Amino acid sequence: MHQAFILGAGLGTRLRPLTDRLPKPLVPLFHQPIAAWTINACAKLGIRRFAINTHHLPEAWDDFATHSVGNEITFFHEPILLETGGGLRNISEWVGDSPLLVHNGDIFSTMPLDALVAAHKASGLPVTLALRSQGTATHIALDASGSRVIDIHEKLGRTAGTHVFSGIYCVNPEFIRQIPANEKISVIPFFLELAKQNQLGAITLDEGVWLDLGDRESYLRAHRELGLAPRVHPDAVIEPGATVIDSVIGPGAIVESGAVVRDSVVWPYAKIACGADLTRCIVCSADPVAGIHSDADL
Repeated sequence: MHQAFILGAGLGTRLRPLTDRLPKPLVPLFHQPIAAWTINACAKLGIRRFAINTHHLPEAWDDFATHSVGNEITFFHEPILLETGGGLRNISEWVGDSPLLVHNGDIFSTMPLDALVAAHKASGLPVTLALRSQGTATHIALDASGSRVIDIHEKLGRTAGTHVFSGIYCVNPEFIRQIPANEKISVIPFFLELAKQNQLGAITLDEGVWLDLGDRESYLRAHRELGLAPRVHPDAVIEPGATVIDSVIGPGAIVESGAVVRDSVVWPYAKIACGADLTRCIVCSADPVAGIHSDADL
């Protein structure tokens, strides 16, 4: 496996107003974009060739590409959102004749993706989904072997789901070419068609961390629980007399004397003014933040 597709075109409505500033995969997680963590995970598999689809704030990706040294990144802009199936079909010429790893843009994972790639190669199936056995959205039903998907959301009327789709999968180019070109369409109906034929592969990967960062609470929890980098970036400025408790402060951010920041995430170059008191807040604004705030996106 030498290439991957990062789904970056979504509007990120559950993360607004953060995604009014940046596309969801560029939202910072421990001081670097979520997409950078994805590329790092793929690099461990030897993947250096990436496609990323864009729609919302496409110009925000320019800086990301510049700093992604050693990787070949091709962007596919979608003036009209093509959804998961249409977006995949849109890159079919770029994919060529080699298999592809597909990775949702709002997922952070340390799962052993090498096991997914190996399972896909060994099965000879068109698609192999990476699953988790625990979670709230258990929509995937498996056969007795655990290696084939037999239903999704009970759409085939076979059985209730037991596993969570991770948003990561391997796909062969022949499958991609079966999706109609230039159509706004989900990939799920095509997965279901494979499931009918007992041709939709699966592997359960419960090892490692898997987090969907698509909503505010998940985003805060990730910064609360993961230790991916120093919580306060070395280039942040915490003035004497400022109080920072269980918070992540990005590079170039300033927390002025007398400010209190608790259980919050402060984006790069944000400024917390003297006397501000923040609890469970996400600060993404370029304007100085003052006053008392709780559970707010600022």
